[in-house]
Amino acid sequence: MGRILKRLNDFEYQLTGAADHGVSEALYLDDPDGNGVELYWDRPKEEWPLNNLGEIDMFTKPLNLNNLLALAD
Repeated sequence: MGRILKRLNDFEYQLTGAADHGVSEALYLDDPDGNGVELYWDRPKEEWPLNNLGEIDMFTKPLNLNNLLALAD
C-alpha cells in the first residue's frame, strides 16, 4: 500500500481520505469522472484486532500516511 500512496503522491493525485480499520488500511480518492474509489489492503488475519470475546473488533482511525510511505522503500 505504501508504493501505491507514493505513486499517487508522485503524480500529485489528491486523496479524499485515508483510514485504518484495524483489519485493513484504506485510501480514498475520486477518479477523473468524480466517482469515489477505495483502495484497501487487508492485514493478515492473525493481526486483526479482537475483543475479549474473540470477535473481530473493527474501528476507524486516521491512517498514518508517513509510516505508510516509509514502507514504500
